[in-house]
Amino acid sequence: MTIHSLENAPPPRGPLAGIGIIVTRPARQAAGLARQLAVLDATPIIIPAIVILPPANRTVLDRVHATLTDFDIAIFVSANAVEYGVPPPDTWPADLQTFAPGPGTAAALVATGIEDVRIPTTTFDSEGLLSLPELRDLDGERIVIFRGEGGRGDLAESLRHRGAVVTYVECYRRAAPAVAAAGLSEVLREQRAHALTLTSSEGLDNLCALLDAGDLKRFQALPTFVPHPRIADHARERGFAPIETSGADAGLIAGLLEWFAQAEGR
Repeated sequence: MTIHSLENAPPPRGPLAGIGIIVTRPARQAAGLARQLAVLDATPIIIPAIVILPPANRTVLDRVHATLTDFDIAIFVSANAVEYGVPPPDTWPADLQTFAPGPGTAAALVATGIEDVRIPTTTFDSEGLLSLPELRDLDGERIVIFRGEGGRGDLAESLRHRGAVVTYVECYRRAAPAVAAAGLSEVLREQRAHALTLTSSEGLDNLCALLDAGDLKRFQALPTFVPHPRIADHARERGFAPIETSGADAGLIAGLLEWFAQAEGR
């Protein structure tokens, strides 16, 4: 009888073993998703599609920081807005109601010391925020929204229609990556990427602009996982066949697991 030692047994392979997955988030934010993918034995390929920079002019941001007690509600539209828009924690008013569009942004706020953050219970986006009962009757409420330069204005417009007085603070700006083209082309030509995760329409445009026709065709052929219908629609317009998921990290990972499990069974 042959006895096989467990010590010599090959380590178990995760469900995404051997799968190269492009992560297009800004460099600092890519780490969390990359870690979760690595746990599943995937190979994260971090190619930031957007570079996040501080505002060119901090005048408005500094003024809002100095007058936070004038506001009733604060909304941070993203983790980037938290990173670049939160003042020193000891200056945050305890009675300032704070909202975030999803758990990732809320977690970033809690990490800075701002607790009791409200998030949507339906969809993790502006529409989900607007469905919250606390944001329905806003007659005279003073709201500050921390966002990036050139962000969408739908949220503020809806809040104003509900009676709120809204102040925007553009606390960061986006830029196209300067050195991503060579790395992305190499990954595509060597067929090391098997899927693309995408969390920004602007980021997709940035990466497409860097590629020649051949590499763009390879890029469009990748299964593309997106967390929101708006991004899915834009990806389709650019020639991709996006797979829409529910939510950010958890939804993207669930979509990847389902897709490659089905692919293995074909």
